[in-house]
Amino acid sequence: MNSVDSVVKQTLINLAKKNKSATPNEYHKEFCNVSKVMNLSFADCTLFKELVSKLNKDEQMEIKNNNIETSTDLIPILLNRIATKNLDKLASLINDSMTPSISLEIDDKLAKFSVKIGNSPALMFEEEIQNEIQEFITKRFEADKSVVKQKTADIAKLVTLMGQYLNDAITSSGAGGANVSNIKNKIEAIEILPTVTEHEDLSILQSQLINAAISIENEMATVGKKMQDGKSQVDKMHEEIQQLKKDLEDARRESELDHLTGLLTRRAFEKEMQRVESEYTRLGHDYAIVFYDLDFFKNINDTYGHEGGDVILSTFAKILKQQTRDLDLVCRYGGEEFIAVIHYTLRRDLLKYLKRVKNIMHKNKFVYNNQKIKVTYSAGVALRENHNNYADAIQSADMLLYKAKESGRDKIILADGTEI
Repeated sequence: MNSVDSVVKQTLINLAKKNKSATPNEYHKEFCNVSKVMNLSFADCTLFKELVSKLNKDEQMEIKNNNIETSTDLIPILLNRIATKNLDKLASLINDSMTPSISLEIDDKLAKFSVKIGNSPALMFEEEIQNEIQEFITKRFEADKSVVKQKTADIAKLVTLMGQYLNDAITSSGAGGANVSNIKNKIEAIEILPTVTEHEDLSILQSQLINAAISIENEMATVGKKMQDGKSQVDKMHEEIQQLKKDLEDARRESELDHLTGLLTRRAFEKEMQRVESEYTRLGHDYAIVFYDLDFFKNINDTYGHEGGDVILSTFAKILKQQTRDLDLVCRYGGEEFIAVIHYTLRRDLLKYLKRVKNIMHKNKFVYNNQKIKVTYSAGVALRENHNNYADAIQSADMLLYKAKESGRDKIILADGTEI
């Protein structure tokens, strides 16, 4: 009996023992399991692994979690993908989001990258490309912010100079008006005898000088009023610019917070970590990185909808925020992933924090639409002192998180093997 016949025979025997019908899916799974036991290789069995290797990490994780073993069972996952024909508009929107809207500078790298995305929109699903997009968007924000800051400063300088000039002009016109008024009064005070014929011309000249002085006095008063009005408008513009500066600063602070959870965004977190890492290097302030991931969050979204999922995310964020001190950091790293950076002096202080958050989650249920939902999380914890740099530490925390999920979820794993 050849190898194929042996595998087929054993496959049918195993299915009968398991009381399973020989459907195409069940037959294929058992056939591949038997061939693996017999140390035989068939193209149909290796094809599935090749297909899985071409999928993204999230899809591979979903396949593993749901014990998918056949190409047929892959169909629902693949149906969730966006059709390539629908990507052109998305690629265009992403290009627009990367291009500075105020700054007029677009470097060659962005131009080439935009052409690449435009020619092959499906590239957007690759992690490397997504990281590049994030980098370009960050540069876009920085470029626009720099231009707005410069233009605001230029306008502020202009308004300040205008205010100075108007003040000088008003002061000058006020003094000039007073001088003209004094001259007019002196001319009026001159006594010219009307009986003296030779003084008639002087009397006429006196009247003309008085009229001219009155005219100048009135004109200068009008100019002074206009200048005073102009100064008021400049003062108002100055107040509006100061408000604009405040609004820009408020907008900058808001851009650093995740709109749903109120925690730091990933970009703002990375910026804050530069300060934390600097303090660690200079002052030796020890800290731990705690990488959280809510368990089976996709099931929560599928069961309660995205609104229910958002309630879970925002509530979990509040728990982390309440249990974390001001000197520490908490951020929404992406999706249902969160990171906390906890400073500590003694290891037991760190363990108390980890147990405190865990107890809160275990003793309480989340509420959405009057439904109580039990939620757990997995976490990995890395100590900065055990690594050469921050990048290695966060990678270690991520790997420990993955280990926690692989070994059953609802647990916290530290590098020394401690489980909570």
